[in-house]
Amino acid sequence: MSELDLSTDETRVSYGIGRQLGDQLRDNPPPGVSLEAVVAGLRDAFANQPSRVGRDELSASFQVIRERMQVEAQAKAEAASAAGVAFLVENAKREGIVELASGLQYEVLTAGEGAKPSREDTVRTHYHGTLIDGTVFDSSYQRGQPAEFPVGGVIAGWVEALQLMNTGSKWRLYVPSELAYGGQAVGSIPPHSVLIFDVELLEIL
Repeated sequence: MSELDLSTDETRVSYGIGRQLGDQLRDNPPPGVSLEAVVAGLRDAFANQPSRVGRDELSASFQVIRERMQVEAQAKAEAASAAGVAFLVENAKREGIVELASGLQYEVLTAGEGAKPSREDTVRTHYHGTLIDGTVFDSSYQRGQPAEFPVGGVIAGWVEALQLMNTGSKWRLYVPSELAYGGQAVGSIPPHSVLIFDVELLEIL
């Protein structure tokens, strides 16, 4: 095989298109995806060759794979939900953990003495959010910039906690999935995830 020439704008853009498709397949691969078959489909389509797979056969195979992916996604969601429940049960036993009737858990890292915000207030906070395995999904600390938002405009777990916090406080929140995003995947947060936040209430605006 001759060495690929990527010295021109045209070949670099062509390579970039392939990279984008490869990124999508890597991040969301159908079960048993075959790179060789993907390349063959690209070549045949680009050359305007007849499809090697009939329309009905292809539709039936897509349906099989979709159903398999749904089963796998459901199994992952159930496992994540069970792991989150187990985590919260054990976490509630730790000293210093407060569990509210909603299921929200928190511990006070720093006790502030300022005013408590209402649902109608806008606040400035610093926060650091992780999954229960420690994966960071969002952090104003890492961005180096506090976040400002209305108390009533965030996830339910935050809405409840912020109204209990004195300005100047820093709490660690353990938010059940039903008080966060539930069965919805948001960014790098999988469905049914328990979320852990270090939240520092800096100011009521």
